[in-house]
Amino acid sequence: MSFIKEINRRRTFGIISHPDAGKTTLTEKLLLFGGAIQEAGAVKSNKIKKGATSDFMEIERQRGISVATSVLAFEYDGIKINILDTPGHKDFAEDTFRTLTAVDSVIVVIDVAKGVEEQTEKLVEVCRMRNIPMIVFINKMDREGKDAFDLLDEIEQKLGLTVVPLSFPIGMGYDFKGIYNIWEKNINLFSGDSRKDIEETIEVNDLKSPELEKFVGEKAAQTLRDEIELVEGIYPEFDKDAYLNGQLQPVFFGSALNNFGVRELLDCFVDIAPKPRPKQSEERLVKPEEDKFTGFVFKIHANMDPNHRNRLAFIKIVSGEFKRNTPYLHVRHDKKLKFSSPNAFFAEKKEIVDISYPGDIVGLQDTGNFKIGDTLTEGEVLNYKGVPSFSPEHFRYINNADPLKSKQLYKGIDQLMDEGVAQLFTLELNGRKVIGTVGALQYEVIQYRLEHEYGAKCTYENLNVHKACWVETDNVKSTEFKEFLRVKQRFLAKDKRGQLVFLADSAFSLQMTQQKYPSITFHFTSEFD
Repeated sequence: MSFIKEINRRRTFGIISHPDAGKTTLTEKLLLFGGAIQEAGAVKSNKIKKGATSDFMEIERQRGISVATSVLAFEYDGIKINILDTPGHKDFAEDTFRTLTAVDSVIVVIDVAKGVEEQTEKLVEVCRMRNIPMIVFINKMDREGKDAFDLLDEIEQKLGLTVVPLSFPIGMGYDFKGIYNIWEKNINLFSGDSRKDIEETIEVNDLKSPELEKFVGEKAAQTLRDEIELVEGIYPEFDKDAYLNGQLQPVFFGSALNNFGVRELLDCFVDIAPKPRPKQSEERLVKPEEDKFTGFVFKIHANMDPNHRNRLAFIKIVSGEFKRNTPYLHVRHDKKLKFSSPNAFFAEKKEIVDISYPGDIVGLQDTGNFKIGDTLTEGEVLNYKGVPSFSPEHFRYINNADPLKSKQLYKGIDQLMDEGVAQLFTLELNGRKVIGTVGALQYEVIQYRLEHEYGAKCTYENLNVHKACWVETDNVKSTEFKEFLRVKQRFLAKDKRGQLVFLADSAFSLQMTQQKYPSITFHFTSEFD
C-alpha cells in the first residue's frame, strides 16, 4: 500500500469530557465495533465489572476514574483508528491538554442529565483555540435528562459551538425508543438489552411513511416528525469543510453503556473526520506527506509493566515513515538514537511494529532520554511547539518517610515528574523539594505509585504558595535582578530543567513584586518564547 494511501486511511482523535460522562465506556464500545475486544467492560465507580480495557493502572481500577491518557488503536472498515482516551477529572487536566497537541480531531461526550459541565468548557476552549474539528456525542439517553433542543442550545451558548444534529432521539429515559439517523436516513430501535452486542437498524427513508407508527407507536412517531421538521428548520445543513475548519460541530445521541448510537457515530466519523494534519513547528509548517520522518513526545509513562521498571515515551508521528532500528536525531540532545522495539498499542497490550505512518502513536522504550515536547527527526533541527507546563495550583513539601529508601524515592520522583504527573521545584535556600500539582488528587496518586512501583514512602507538608511563576530577564547582571534575587531568596526555586521559578505566597505579593521589578517578566507557563 502506498505511503499516501496509508496516511489517508488514518484517523487520530481524542475523547474529552467531564468525569463520569461516559468517556471510557464510549472508548470501550468503539473498540468493540473494531472487533478489538469481545466484551466491553464499563467503568462503574468502585465496583469493577470486568474493568475497562483502557484503565490499566491499579489506582484507576479502584477509583473508577481514568488518571492517565491511554492510547488504543483498531481497524474499522479499512480505516486505522487511533484513540487517545483522556482523563476527565480536573486534577489531571494537564495530561489532557498535552494530549490535545497530538490529536487531529476530538469527540466531546456530554451527559444528557448534567448537560455542559465546567471541565468540558475548559477543554473545548482549548480545542477551539486550535481549531480542532469536534463531534459531540450526547450520552446516557436511556436515562431521564434534559430536552434535546434545550441541550443543543446549552452546547451552543456555553461552549460557543455551532451545532448540527446528525441523529435525533426518539423519546428519552423510560420512553426511549431509539434514534433516527439523519445522516443515513434510518432508524435504530432500542431494545434495552445490553447483552446484545450490536442493535438492529431499520431503513426508514421517509418519515411520513405509516411504517413508522408500527415501529415506535403513534405518539412517538408524530413527535419525531415534528422534531425533525424543527431540526431542519433551525439548524444549518452539515458542511464538511466547516466541520474540518472547526466552525461546525455535528451532534449524535446515544447510550454508550447499552452500545446504542455508537455505530452511527463511528460510521459518520470514519467518513468525515480529518486525516493526519500538518503541524506547526518553530521553524516551519510540517506536512504529513513529506518523506522525511518527524515526530514529538507528548506523554511519558513510567512502569507500564510493574515487573520491569520501564518507561515509554509516546511519540506522535507528524511526517514521513518511522522505521524500526533506524537512527533518528534527538533534537534537544543533538544525538542519534535508534529503537529496536517500537510499540503500537491496544490499551496495555503492545505489539512491536516495523513501520509506522503519520497519525500513528508509537511507544518507545526510554531510559531517561526523553522529556515531554522533545522532537525526533531524520536530521533536520525542528522543535514542535505547544506542549507547555502550567503553573500548579497546589504546593507541598515532600519528605522521605523511610530514610533507608531515599535512593528509590528520588528515582521515583524523578521518573514521575518526567511523566508530567506533577512538577518538582527545588528551593534555592535549602534544597528542599516541593511538588506542585494542578489538582490535589495527584498527591495521592504520587504517594500510591511511589510505594507500589518504587517501594518508597513519602509524607507531605503544606506550603503556602499562591502561584509558581517562571522568571525571565534580559539582563542577569542588572542591579534590579540582583536585588530581586537577594530580597526574594526565600521564595526562589529551580524547576527540573534548571529554570528559575518565583513561588509567590499571595496574589498581593506577586502584584507588588511585578511592580517593584519592572524589568523582570513572570510567566505562568514554562514554555515562553
